[in-house]
Amino acid sequence: MDEKRSNTDASGYIDDMSVAPLIDLSAIPESQRAAVPAVLHEREALREINRRLEHLIAELNQAVHGKRSEKLRDDERQLAFEDLEAAIAEAKARRDVQAAPRTPPRKVARHNRGHLPESLPRFEQVIEPDSLLCPCGCGEMHRIGEDRTEWLDIVPAQLRIIVTIRPKSACRRCAEGATQAAASAHLTEGGLPTEGALAHVLVSEYADHLPLYRQSQIPARAGIELHRSTLADWIGTAAFPPAPGSIGWPNT
Repeated sequence: MDEKRSNTDASGYIDDMSVAPLIDLSAIPESQRAAVPAVLHEREALREINRRLEHLIAELNQAVHGKRSEKLRDDERQLAFEDLEAAIAEAKARRDVQAAPRTPPRKVARHNRGHLPESLPRFEQVIEPDSLLCPCGCGEMHRIGEDRTEWLDIVPAQLRIIVTIRPKSACRRCAEGATQAAASAHLTEGGLPTEGALAHVLVSEYADHLPLYRQSQIPARAGIELHRSTLADWIGTAAFPPAPGSIGWPNT
């Protein structure tokens, strides 16, 4: 593919390989000539966005109107819609940035889109001015109000290791033996996962429809190797836990 070039030659023309005829800068006011290369660059960016959108729309048309044997699965169709929505959002954001005025806009009231539940925890961050001293020199200013803005934050899942320590105690004067607290009961005796980890795998598999091979990739980013078959064993153990008093149930 030929590389597209856009430059100005000695005659005052802009040579753009994708534009015909050439742009005559002498016909453009001198104060506006500097903006011409930026406009051409913006046009190429918009063309690239249009090509991406056309490709995604073609995939959607294939999913909806294609032959039965060529139709996408439900999860693949959802991914196509997500890509299309992301591309549209990217185009809108690019348009807003490029169309932003040079002067600060007039302050307008901003409202949250949707309603954030009151049950969610809230962490307040107070941003104080650099100085509360009055410019006239009469002392420190007093608070007369405040503006509150709520943002929805997501804390990624955190992997942690719970270490259980059971001290052993013995009498130094006699030989009556030692004492130690009994081990707590777990669904996977001698295994790695806690009940919380098992619940996370089950919810991800059956409620969020996240395949096990993808779930294994998440802890791998933190250096923890969990094979898909291991996660499958966890699910089987959680589905049929040992009954109290049976083999595999710890003594408490």
